[in-house]
Amino acid sequence: MGSGRLLVLGLGYTGGAAARAAHLSGWPVSVVTRDPERPAARALAATGIGVVGFVTPGRALAEATHLLATAAPEETGDPVLAAHREAIAAASALRWIGYLSTTGVYGDRGGDWVDETTEPAPGQVRSRRRRAAEQAWEAVAARRSAALDLIRLAGIYGPGRSALDEVRGGRARCVVKPGHAFSRIHVADIAGLVLAAMAHPGAGVRVLHGADDLPAPSAEVIAEAARLLGVPPPPEVPFEEAARRMSPMALSFWAENRRVANAITKETTGWTPRYPSYREGLAAILAEERAEGAAQQ
Repeated sequence: MGSGRLLVLGLGYTGGAAARAAHLSGWPVSVVTRDPERPAARALAATGIGVVGFVTPGRALAEATHLLATAAPEETGDPVLAAHREAIAAASALRWIGYLSTTGVYGDRGGDWVDETTEPAPGQVRSRRRRAAEQAWEAVAARRSAALDLIRLAGIYGPGRSALDEVRGGRARCVVKPGHAFSRIHVADIAGLVLAAMAHPGAGVRVLHGADDLPAPSAEVIAEAARLLGVPPPPEVPFEEAARRMSPMALSFWAENRRVANAITKETTGWTPRYPSYREGLAAILAEERAEGAAQQ
């Protein structure tokens, strides 16, 4: 059972997973969302998780001992701090803050490894916003004298958001760019890392990496998804050819190449990813889908 009360700021894909995992582990949990009446919020409330509106989370903030911020920064900065900076700084019970950031703050490393001690060097506009948001949370945590974990996440996948869905939907492409790899993390492992970080807090500011053990080329992941589904993989396409049809957002991801290490995170929190690579992660997603399908028959 958790020692304290967790407040999750944001009910997106990752925030919802973290809230559910903490609740199942015995934590009293509340979630702050802009729309408490939407189906995802109602579903959480039905399980016993508190749901609080974004505009007036005063009591929930005042009672929280642990706070997990999941919202992405906007052009004007972090939306949570823009609205509630002073309330968070004044929250006397608060002793731990987790901020879900991105490994994009490291920029392009030409395929080299980055670890938790690597200095940020964001190259993309959105990554520079993330780094600025990290620094803003550092300032608030210092005012509150709370421990702060900057949890930098690799590419997130999970049920409903994986290469399996891309292959089924006919959107998958086996793009080949020699020497290029992406680091990833299953959404359930993000939730597990949050729980481990709260159970083994650091002092001051700590950087943690939410990444599995195997950075891998995109084409390998697509091919494995196709194998699991029993269909032929899409034909391989050289990056130079595929790039002509990519969106600016997709091109920005391919413009950076780094491999994300997680050894320090494991050592300091005791966390081990349930899905150490995309292979285990995709297989688990498919098994869960098939089990759910069989239960509905």
